[in-house]
Amino acid sequence: MPRFSPAERWVHRTTALLLGMCVFSAGCLYLPALAELVGRRALVVTIHEWTGILTPVPALLGLVSRAFRADLTRINRFGPQDGVWLRAALRRDHRRQERPAGKFNAGQKLYASYIAGAVLVMAGTGLLMWFTGLAPLVWRTSATFVHDWLALAVVAVLIGHIGKAFADPEARRGMRTGRVERAWAAREHPLWRPDEDHGDGREDGRGDGHGDGPGDGHADAEHQIGGHERRVR
Repeated sequence: MPRFSPAERWVHRTTALLLGMCVFSAGCLYLPALAELVGRRALVVTIHEWTGILTPVPALLGLVSRAFRADLTRINRFGPQDGVWLRAALRRDHRRQERPAGKFNAGQKLYASYIAGAVLVMAGTGLLMWFTGLAPLVWRTSATFVHDWLALAVVAVLIGHIGKAFADPEARRGMRTGRVERAWAAREHPLWRPDEDHGDGREDGRGDGHGDGPGDGHADAEHQIGGHERRVR
């Protein structure tokens, strides 16, 4: 069954490439062993600067895709199922029935939001460090502090993201080919309604007020979320 459109996969791959180059070039600038291995520091600095500035561009270009915009809407909306998922994660409860999710689970939503915000902050602080005439010294010093420590946090989160991806071959297949098995979708994302992938991105089980009825699955989703919440309590 389809999960991601070609445009979404292009955005993911291009962003991953740019972010990976940015992180690697940063390592070459900060780690002596890598710096000696690679050399050509001026070139590495240029690569780091431009990959950092270009990292948000694929997502901006992806906005022309309706499917990408719909998934952004999903990621930016937290519903009752996400609270249930997060509480189960905090309890380290790995039972599938205790982690209801739509097309994206709460962890994926938090990760995407964090990376989006971090990229913007890194770009802003990086510009202050790149163009030294933009701000006074105290601002540039603060920007360097934020840039360096946020970079370490981003690397840690990226390692976790990559680890999760390697632990789930079907999720990787979905990002690689755009398709996943229905059994996987039903198990990992039981509240996902693929027939609404080109709609408004709602997946909170409440419906959109148009044509909701006992046969459209919204009531069943609401009942399922309510059952999870009662078990948690």
